[in-house]
Amino acid sequence: MDIVVLTTITACLFVVIAAAEPLAARLRLPYAVILAGLGMMIGAGAIFFLRTDLTDALNPVAEAILNLPIRSNVFLYVFLPMLLFQVTLGMNLRRMLDDWVPILMLAVVAVVVATLSVGYVLAWVSPWPITVCLLIGAIVSTTDPSAVVGIFRSISAPRRLARIIEGESLLNDAAAIALFGLFMSFVMDNVPDPAFSSALGRFPMLIAGGAVTGWVCARVAIWAMTLFQRFELAQISLSVALPYLAYILAERSVGASGVIAVVAAGLTLNLMGPGRLAPSAMTNLREVWDLLAHWAGALIFVLAALLIPRLMEEVRLDDLGLVAAVALAAIAARVVILFGLLPLLTLLRLSPMVERPYRVAILWGGLRGAVTLALALAVTESVHVPVEVKRVVGILATGFTLFTLLVQGTTLRAVIRLLGLDRLSPIDRALSNQVVAVALQTVREDVARTTETYDLSHDIVRSEAKRFGERLDEAVKAADADAEILDRDRVTLGLVALAGAERDGILNRIRDRTIPLGLAERMLSNADRLIEGARTGGRSGYRTASKASTAYNSAFRLAVVLNNRLRIGGPLARLTADRFEDLLIQRLVLHDLGGFIEARIRRIHGRRVADLLQELLERRDEALETALDGLRLQFPGYAEELERRFIRRTALRLEEREYRSLREDGLIGAELFAVLMQEIARRRAAAEERPRLDLAMSKADLVRRFPLFAGLDEPVLRRLVRALVTRHADPGEVIFRKEMPARSVFFIASGAVEMEMAGQIARLGRGEMFGQMAILTRRPRRAEVRAIAPSTLLVLDEARFRKLLSSSPAMREAVLESAARRGMAPEKILPAEAPAA
Repeated sequence: MDIVVLTTITACLFVVIAAAEPLAARLRLPYAVILAGLGMMIGAGAIFFLRTDLTDALNPVAEAILNLPIRSNVFLYVFLPMLLFQVTLGMNLRRMLDDWVPILMLAVVAVVVATLSVGYVLAWVSPWPITVCLLIGAIVSTTDPSAVVGIFRSISAPRRLARIIEGESLLNDAAAIALFGLFMSFVMDNVPDPAFSSALGRFPMLIAGGAVTGWVCARVAIWAMTLFQRFELAQISLSVALPYLAYILAERSVGASGVIAVVAAGLTLNLMGPGRLAPSAMTNLREVWDLLAHWAGALIFVLAALLIPRLMEEVRLDDLGLVAAVALAAIAARVVILFGLLPLLTLLRLSPMVERPYRVAILWGGLRGAVTLALALAVTESVHVPVEVKRVVGILATGFTLFTLLVQGTTLRAVIRLLGLDRLSPIDRALSNQVVAVALQTVREDVARTTETYDLSHDIVRSEAKRFGERLDEAVKAADADAEILDRDRVTLGLVALAGAERDGILNRIRDRTIPLGLAERMLSNADRLIEGARTGGRSGYRTASKASTAYNSAFRLAVVLNNRLRIGGPLARLTADRFEDLLIQRLVLHDLGGFIEARIRRIHGRRVADLLQELLERRDEALETALDGLRLQFPGYAEELERRFIRRTALRLEEREYRSLREDGLIGAELFAVLMQEIARRRAAAEERPRLDLAMSKADLVRRFPLFAGLDEPVLRRLVRALVTRHADPGEVIFRKEMPARSVFFIASGAVEMEMAGQIARLGRGEMFGQMAILTRRPRRAEVRAIAPSTLLVLDEARFRKLLSSSPAMREAVLESAARRGMAPEKILPAEAPAA
């Protein structure tokens, strides 16, 4: 095709894309439906004008449209990697990992159920072999991610629910394409009754090979991007190359899934990019990808829709019955997932509760799109597939896609309205009225000051003030009408607003570069947990989420095991340093929220709610201080270095802001400004380097500060340091229970524990010991001990404790004092070889 003609048609398609968005808003239809409709109209029009005898003037244009080089490879190799990569870049992956079980089960199980359902229903009602029927099932089993995500944005669905459905829509493409390749090979080889066991053995290689390929490509790309820190355009260009190289390497060289490779590459860049690249670079990179994906998604819909009239030319009456069978089977499979599997996952506490109206919206919003048409086109292009099979695959896949777009897509908004998902809840409506009333009062004060400043005409000011006062009176009356809103709901709404302000504060510090890049995503994830916890669980949900932000997570516990069992201390040192910085910055952000409560929460929700929120904030601050104090006791020098680093980063931000102000005022020139910015960048790079945390030295210093270990010789002390094992405990965690065998003694390095024995409760703090009596009396534990604050314990096994007892007068004295408090005779406690001093 002539390049001029191709360029002209492409430009016209962009005009169509531009017109589709406002048209969709005007007609109140999904954007994808409008794009598909316009594409079908263009394709049908081209066929009509080429075959009609009315005129030949438009034949060249019609021929050019019908001869566009639209092949399945264009969709699979050009558009699909771009769409998948952009979706992964826009995900909050740390939060999505919280729900990996329901996402993975919905993605894989939903595709398998839909494939089997459609395949066996078709095999029952048609004469086609089971392989052909299952091939059609795999083609129609994948939903369109953009359509599903658009549904939830339009109805303001809960964020966690939207993340699960978004992750499922993304990953089911990979599962469907993998199944498509499996059944396509059977059809091309003309295998009527395939053995699935050997074929399914290829799946681990498809998945693992794709994941490793994508991860390696992304790591190489990130390494290259870090070499170009000053050149954002170069970094963005590398990101554009990444998904295509990963896809092609996986498909052509490794023999794995290119879709999985692209998803793995996007996930890796999303997780590691913020810690390696500047915030502005990541922001610009995501914005570029948003635009590219918008164009790609629109083009893939329009181009695929152009093919629909051609694919449906040979449709027969009995084909319509088969299309209906496919639609019923696919919807039935979706019903099984949404109303069977999803409630089961909720019952098992693996997935959030999805209310019935949302499930109905998901069911009816399961639109099929370009991926389904691209896979069907791949079948029709294959020379190894029988002609009749090509025809039926093209018609059934295209017909079902048309059904979802023209029937489900056009009625989706009506279904949402019928379910009541387009209306605010009573609480949100009451909040809206109160917010409007408070905002208008603030605006009235600002307008009054403005009119005084500019000395406007008195009559005009009085006239406008009267109109504004009427609007304000209406808003106040509406707010007063909702006065029956429960205090509990006001607290929930206030907590959501407070958590949102905390997230905004974190974002501001990220933009100011006072938060290390590696911690930015994790802190934002913690803020998102606070928002969702408050929204779904109110005060208790907020408390649970706030406790999780200071607790020791599973990664930290794994690092402790690696350090204690295998002497691999690198992960624990890194995570401890991360925890230190995280807690430090959380405390700084919390200190800024008191003013928000006074300025905003109190005006909207009243004094009682504001005081309650202030109390919750103070408790969070106390918990943070406790956790920080424990770390300072363990690593005093390191805490000082981190605080110095934060001050240096803050000073650099203020210095940069001053230089920019001078440049905008014209007091310094561009050349001097560039030199100053280079110096700022050099010093900031040095400030980004975090001081190294030496766990071995820290533990040795910690042991030397214990009064119980005073007087030990240096060789004995070194052996003791090697023998002691560090254990971290969250508040409420049980250290040991009654009747458990006694094998260890515990020393409290930081924090506090509570001991319950014989109905009596005693609390122990830093520097104290517990668990020794059961060992010395050779009896099971008689007490239950639990942590009441974030605690760090040093654990010593029984044999080494007995050796220590014989060599440490301070330890023997502590044991005797403990025995005396419990009314136990010394001779029953200390063995003969270790007499009391």
